[in-house]
Amino acid sequence: MGNSQVAKVVTDSSDKLQAVAVLHDQQNGVQGYVDFSQSADGTVTISGEIKGIPDKSKRGFHIHEFGDTTNGCTSAGAHFNPDKNDHAGPQDKLRHVGDLGNIEGGSGNVAKFSFKDSIIKLNGSNSIVGRCVVLHEKEDDLGKGGNSESLKTGNAGGRVACGVIGVKK
Repeated sequence: MGNSQVAKVVTDSSDKLQAVAVLHDQQNGVQGYVDFSQSADGTVTISGEIKGIPDKSKRGFHIHEFGDTTNGCTSAGAHFNPDKNDHAGPQDKLRHVGDLGNIEGGSGNVAKFSFKDSIIKLNGSNSIVGRCVVLHEKEDDLGKGGNSESLKTGNAGGRVACGVIGVKK
């Protein structure tokens, strides 16, 4: 059974598809969760809380291609990019499907966030179910850094924490 078939089965009372990723990294002291909820019009709300991000510190936040964490976050592969576009910001028309921009640390070194995206999905060809959400060590320059790495990764640096995105009960 493919990921899209599994995700279609799980709905809440408002017929929203639901998924979740739990992030935990003992080495960096980062932990939290990310919820994904797809409405009937296909828009996905991404919300969560991640502890261990210093106040006012922005960190790159992406969906990577594999749900493999056997070698830590490195096994997650590159950004999820089925259309082979350059890296860009979440508001750009042409971008990696997995380009979600940055999240920002708040008081108590906790990032709390909620935003919407119309490109990622919980079913179909742009499904993120079974892939990894990755938090990076630096701010994502949204592809505007003026070098080849910016167009590949947004110069967001190493991977601080990650979690496999699974269907939510």
